[in-house]
Amino acid sequence: MKHQTVEQLETSADVHLENPLAARLSPRERLERWAAALEREPHRRLNTLFETEHTDRISRHAMRCDGSPLSVAFADPVLRTEGLDNDTYGAVQSFFRLTDAEMHRITCYCLNGTKISAEATARLLRTTRSYRGPGLMERAFSWIGSRLARST
Repeated sequence: MKHQTVEQLETSADVHLENPLAARLSPRERLERWAAALEREPHRRLNTLFETEHTDRISRHAMRCDGSPLSVAFADPVLRTEGLDNDTYGAVQSFFRLTDAEMHRITCYCLNGTKISAEATARLLRTTRSYRGPGLMERAFSWIGSRLARST
């Protein structure tokens, strides 16, 4: 193999330097990446968070736990590159655009016990509205709105 500089290659090849900001993942692709990370170790038992629904907003957003579904997301280098700052409830909720109800279903001990399998967590992620996309009513209102916008 002959080693050449980028400038030398540009004269003999079609060179495209990768821009890390150009290849952003959609919210659904982010959730799919998290689910895939969980499925790499489907029988792994993950820690849940305690009483997320009874904790004030500020404390809830700071919640975290080693070995949780949230820490699996944060361990993924692509998700960190995409902007996942840490494995707190608030950072994960914001990054994946999940509602409190969705986060509660995925992370809280009251629904999942003190431990949840990685496989079960992946299934829960794929049932969130954020993963499935907008519901029928949201799509209908969007369609009506686009029609009204065209008529004005």
